[in-house]
Amino acid sequence: MDIMFMKTHKTASSTFLNILLRFGEKHGLKFAFPAGHNDFSYPSPFRRTDVQGYKPGTCYNIICNHMRFNAPEVAEVLPLDTSYVTILRDPAELFESSFHYFGPTVPLTWRIPSKSKMAEFLRNPQGYFDPNGINAFYLKNLLSFDLGLDNTLEPDDPRVDSGIAAIAERFQLVMLKEHFEESLILLGDALCWEMDDLLSFKLNTRMDSAVSKLTPELRARALEWNSADWRLYRHFNATFWKKVEEYGHMRMAKDLAQLSRRNAEMLTMCVEGGRAVEAASIQEWNMRPWQPLGEKSIMGYNLKKGTDAAHQELCRKMLTPEIRYLTELGVNLWKTRLWGHIRDIINW
Repeated sequence: MDIMFMKTHKTASSTFLNILLRFGEKHGLKFAFPAGHNDFSYPSPFRRTDVQGYKPGTCYNIICNHMRFNAPEVAEVLPLDTSYVTILRDPAELFESSFHYFGPTVPLTWRIPSKSKMAEFLRNPQGYFDPNGINAFYLKNLLSFDLGLDNTLEPDDPRVDSGIAAIAERFQLVMLKEHFEESLILLGDALCWEMDDLLSFKLNTRMDSAVSKLTPELRARALEWNSADWRLYRHFNATFWKKVEEYGHMRMAKDLAQLSRRNAEMLTMCVEGGRAVEAASIQEWNMRPWQPLGEKSIMGYNLKKGTDAAHQELCRKMLTPEIRYLTELGVNLWKTRLWGHIRDIINW
């Protein structure tokens, strides 16, 4: 089982990453982790040498950290039969989320005078956007950028269509954030996973009060500003529903009901109070999610006290924030490699 998950930003990808990390651990699969931080030298295009411990000829089972997709280099660290998967989100909603989350790291947004910074930006984006500025890629066609395309292209540029065609040829499944559960069902069917492999809680989500509501005018402006992403999204929205049609609507409804029921059971079993809470209310500090600059809007969970031993480990893994989980897996990987070196010396 070999999987390349192209982890796009602000698309429920952290929730899916948790599913993938648990699956990989359960089956003893070999992860390709970044050599440095929690991403593969993003926003630079991926290089095989970004992988921790990479040696020519080495193949991995799963690669899933943030990167800027670079197909030839990615192919060098994965088997030929690897399944390529990614996830997209409505570009207007994505822009709102990205602007809130990453906007404070983009210097040109600092001089927007209005309290409604996003609305002011969308009224005059060219006045606040420098394509070569620090972190500017977060604020225009971010999906296209993550997938390795030029995010400054106009939607009628032929390179947009050729980029979409290349993605369609490479990726077996393009999931949709707005239809996350249906996406998981399609994934499970394509990869022959069991229903319990698809269980999840929403991770890295913002509290409702931190989400800016897009008026019809702002939504239209956001889609116009991210028009290449809108073209990309519409293409894969159409192919997604063709896959649902092939899967069967009655079969899909039955599987969705089963997945919802199992997730509800896990919520009752694992989560104190049965809901997400603000970070300050999370009792274990290492279960608190990372917060964007100047904000404390990302919610998390308290592990339910008294969870039976048979489910406690699973519950904890399902609730563990992304960076913490990746760090723990990376430490375990380092320990395993260290012990392997020691064993080789002893045997020698």
